[in-house]
Amino acid sequence: MNSFIGWIGGKKLLRKEIIARFPEEYGRYVEVFGGAGWVLFGLDPKPGRMEVYNDANGDLVNLFRCIKYHANAVQQELDWMLQSRETFMQCLNQRGETDIQRAARYFYQIKESFGCDTRTFATAPKPLINATAYLAKVRERLQHVVIENLDFERLLKVYDRPDALFYLDPPYHGTEKYYSAQFSQADHERLKGALESVKGKWLLSYNDDDYIRELYKEYHIEPIGRRNQLSAKEKGGEYRELIIRNY
Repeated sequence: MNSFIGWIGGKKLLRKEIIARFPEEYGRYVEVFGGAGWVLFGLDPKPGRMEVYNDANGDLVNLFRCIKYHANAVQQELDWMLQSRETFMQCLNQRGETDIQRAARYFYQIKESFGCDTRTFATAPKPLINATAYLAKVRERLQHVVIENLDFERLLKVYDRPDALFYLDPPYHGTEKYYSAQFSQADHERLKGALESVKGKWLLSYNDDDYIRELYKEYHIEPIGRRNQLSAKEKGGEYRELIIRNY
């Protein structure tokens, strides 16, 4: 199934390639930088297999939790929201008094922003009715998914097991400004250090960057291309990415 939101750097176009490289057997699946969860939603739930969604963005995690536990309430809140720049700016400047209000307004920001950046109002209308009607299916898919809001290093320590599979899609090197959660040069290096001690398997997606290639040179690195979505000037061009794994 598809995610219920778009996201900068989302893996809608690449998830089949990513999933095809997953090992055949694993006891728990952990998305460390969850974002829109395109890879998670692309997996078929398996009885007995634990699934974890995590992201550092508290607004995003709150949205996922509210859809999991209160999808109808979020949908009712959205029913009263008109499509307009004024409503968008209200959502941007006033997140809401309750978690449900906060979730609905953040969902609106994602849906009505340019390129899902949550900051810039998109002038082309985006009807919400189809998106909100999909929330019941999303709630069902998330029923047995653990939702976390942890730093990646702590998350890896908490959920690491020999039978674990971690999928990591961190902010890409040199494009950190596009993401709301802060991620520094030191964080790229801290992530590499944390992965070195992981007992389970991990697969990492990154932009094809000389620094990243050097940082992970002792692991299996596979270049892969997808259609560029970040830059309008390069629309239709190919964006090179890396799939890096320890197995």
